[in-house]
Amino acid sequence: MSRILLQTTITANADDWDIFRFTLLTDELRAAGHQVVARNRSGSGDDPVLAHLDQLGYDQLWLMAVDTGDGLTGAECAAIGRFRLGGGGVLTARDHQELGSCLLQLGSLGVVNRFHDATVDPVTMCDDVDNPEISWPNYHSGANGDYQPVLVDGEVHELLHTGRTASGRIEWFPAHPHEGLVSADVPGARVVAQGRSTSTGRLFNLAVALEEANLGRAVAESTFHHFADYNWDVGRGAPTFVTEAPGSGIKDDSSHLEAFKDYARNIADWLTPSGGRR
Repeated sequence: MSRILLQTTITANADDWDIFRFTLLTDELRAAGHQVVARNRSGSGDDPVLAHLDQLGYDQLWLMAVDTGDGLTGAECAAIGRFRLGGGGVLTARDHQELGSCLLQLGSLGVVNRFHDATVDPVTMCDDVDNPEISWPNYHSGANGDYQPVLVDGEVHELLHTGRTASGRIEWFPAHPHEGLVSADVPGARVVAQGRSTSTGRLFNLAVALEEANLGRAVAESTFHHFADYNWDVGRGAPTFVTEAPGSGIKDDSSHLEAFKDYARNIADWLTPSGGRR
């Protein structure tokens, strides 16, 4: 099993998406046998763990990019780069517009995580029409606490395999009113799953997997809300700045969530192939 660092890009804040909003994910990974260290950033300046990630014996970094652009320092990005060069697996999860845009400093992972471009007319791109203060990318896949159907074009990626459905694949992800944008615009990148906007019908990527020469594997998620406690169980609550009314789909029928948890376990297995880091 793998040693996983589950890390946010903000310091502890009970009224934000800090690490305590990802307790259910932490529990699932530990139940699958992984050793998980779950933590927030530590104060200002270089984080003592992220800035030395390549030296600390971790196999994977699950990075919840919940900042507004300043969540990683240059030293931390360099250490994450060295970590991948050593075979370390990385998952990134961001959100709408520019939330988590510190990821832009992470080489190919920065390329596949696409953020707001002020030169593009938002009228042609905005998808979540219910929150005019949030600009694109803001794909509306449904309410927090509801499901969204997963679309697959071509062969099903192994990350979506499950024995819990008749199709043999994960068919539903947790929904969110304004997901971000991930692309497959680098060699070795492949779209794993797509969603469809409930407001405009646009297709968008939910997750992209990267298998690049001489680098550890990586997965880029369109939103950290795929993994947040609130999106798995709305009874866990959300920060006070979340104003949208939640849905009840997951509360009413948890079976699709149980299949989705296989996706989290699959990621943990896939990011560290047999033999571990180089």
